[in-house]
This record gives sequence, structure tokens and C-alpha cells, in this order.
Amino acid sequence: MSGHSKWSTIKHKKGAKDARRGKLFAKLARAVEVAAREGGGDPSSNAALAQAIDKARGASVPNDNIERAIKRGTGEAEGAHYEEIWYEGYAPGGVALYVHVLTDNRNRATSAVRSVFTRGNGNLGEPGSVAYLFEQKGYLLVNGGEDEVMLAALDAGAEDVRASGDQWEVIGSPGDLKALRRAMEAAEIEVEMAEVTQLPLTGVPLQEGAARQVLQLVDALEDLDDVQAVYANFDISDDVLAALAG
Repeated sequence: MSGHSKWSTIKHKKGAKDARRGKLFAKLARAVEVAAREGGGDPSSNAALAQAIDKARGASVPNDNIERAIKRGTGEAEGAHYEEIWYEGYAPGGVALYVHVLTDNRNRATSAVRSVFTRGNGNLGEPGSVAYLFEQKGYLLVNGGEDEVMLAALDAGAEDVRASGDQWEVIGSPGDLKALRRAMEAAEIEVEMAEVTQLPLTGVPLQEGAARQVLQLVDALEDLDDVQAVYANFDISDDVLAALAG
């Protein structure tokens, strides 16, 4: 499993405080708004919007919040203009970080991201410094038997199915995410996570000390209001991740 996907899943299972939950709702609504602005307010003809809505609903964002975000995006309601920016850099141990930002103030976002990198003993890099280490994919984390998962995934056009402990990662093209999810649900396979993500092409193995530093930096970046997601190419064992999550 992508180390960062595993860490995100662990944090999700542990639950979040109300303040963090509110921040997550705001970020997911912002993604819905931007997708509606760029491709229109109809999810049946705007794949990016459909994915943003699915992700928001998966995190229990109220439907009213989603509808208001769509209206802001289409201009039916007043809203800020958000700019998409990707920041690239390195965490301790040579781990690459790829940071997705939606902001209405580029200077504020750049200053905040740079400050967190500096405090976390990381380095903010130039555009293109780490982007080539990641590939956009549709990603599902599911629970089920090997045969049923394999059959449903491959029939629906999955590119790869990987074991991850007692779960399975199903990977395909971003455009196939919805079809893959429907195939899993039709086969009565539980879908724990489904998203378009940036998967690392290679992993950097970390022991507990370095892992703690990297995860603290990742979490600090994710805590910034303008940051939508942080993708990382660390490779941390399940035992170490569990210990750090505890």
C-alpha cells in the first residue's frame, strides 16, 4: 500500500475532533466548488465534480454543504476564486512530498507551506523536482476475499490488485474509479476508501525515528487550511505506523 494512504486510513479510523472535522468539511466543499467552476454543476457530465461529491459524501459532509458549494462554483451564489497550486519538496530521510493546494491567496499559501517545511526540517523544492515520482490513479481500499475481489476488479478494468494485510488495494485509471467502485459494491465487497490520488512510483523505507519526523511534517501540512492533500513516497511498516498512530 501507498504509505500515505495507509496513514490516512489509520487516522480516519481513529476519528477526528470536531475542529478537524469542520476543517475537513471545508476543504472537501472547496474541492466541490472548484470542480463545479471548472466543469459545470452537473456531475453526470463533470467527472471531477462527481469524484469531489463522492469524496465529500464519503466523509459525511452534509448534502446542503455540497449543494451550496456547487452553487458557488457555478456562480449561483457568491464565492471566492480558488487557484490550484502544487508544491513540491522533501521531508527528512529524502521522502518526496507533493502538496495539493486550493487557495484564494497564493502569497499566504506559499508562505504557510514554506514555513511548515522549514519547521519540519524539510526543503521546499522547485516545480518538477518531485512530480515525476508520482502518478495519478484511481485507488480503492476494499475488504473481501481474494477471489471475489480479483474477479470483480479485473472484470471492471482494474490495472492492478495488491494485498495489504487483510485488505486489498484496487488500482486503475482515474476515469475508471466510479466503475471500479460500482463493481465492488455490486459484488457486495466493502469499499473503505475510493479516491483519485497520486501514487508514488517508488518508496523510501523509513525506520521509526525518521518515520515520526516525516509523519509530523505531513500532518502539519495537511492541517493548513489551503492544503487539500499531501502525497508522500515513504514506505513505513504496518507495525511502525500502528505504533506511531497509538
